Amino acid sequence: MTLFEALVEIEKKNGTGALCTIVRSHGSTPRHVTSKMIVYPDGKILGSVGGGEVENRVIKVALEVMHERKPRLLEYNMTDPSRGDPGICGGQLEIYVEPIMPKPVLVVIGAGHVGKAVVHLAKWLGYVVVVSDDRPELCNPQSVPGADDYLIIPLEELSMKMDITPWTYLVLTTRGVDIDVAGLPSLFQSPAAYIGVIGSKRRWIMTKKKLKESGITQETLEQVHSPIGLDIHAETPEEIAISIMAEIIMLRNQQSG
Repeated sequence: MTLFEALVEIEKKNGTGALCTIVRSHGSTPRHVTSKMIVYPDGKILGSVGGGEVENRVIKVALEVMHERKPRLLEYNMTDPSRGDPGICGGQLEIYVEPIMPKPVLVVIGAGHVGKAVVHLAKWLGYVVVVSDDRPELCNPQSVPGADDYLIIPLEELSMKMDITPWTYLVLTTRGVDIDVAGLPSLFQSPAAYIGVIGSKRRWIMTKKKLKESGITQETLEQVHSPIGLDIHAETPEEIAISIMAEIIMLRNQQSG
């Protein structure tokens, strides 16, 4: 597989990685300008920016770049290892490391009126959208059009049936406290970027009480956004969907709202 085919494959699978490119080279260096390397989340690579210690350092930075989601420009002198340089060939290198980020995945759990509105809005906003519900008559393209995938499973099985990543946003538009109490504990073990639960303040108080009785700590419960969405006095399913997606966008952009 060529490097460019690998980039297409990462995008097709909605994966992540880092693309490292030599953007400046002066003097004697192991690779020329435009040489490229892909670093995968597990540290494996495709291509090369020179091998040896310089490549080891770039791989380490690439893994950090994936986590931080911000590019970096690296500068290396290849002159004196005793001074900390990664080589002795005498040249200088600049390497641009940019993250390859997946599209965010939004999982709507509960295919009722609000769930349908969230699916429609999230898809319009460019998210990969998954619908999950244990009711087959609701969890299908005819009932909820536009999603990328449909999972007809109980909430407690979700983390076993799909890969929940730091780019996954979980929106629980479920129909009751008992469903949330049964399903949330497994979601707390995931690296999800967001867990939001629909309902009134009273409903969340009841849910928290039952979860604490089952052994869930207060610190863990603080992962949950409930009542879900920004407080804009939303009433209709469409308005509630806007408040939910506004909260998610706010958090993605690290803003306060």
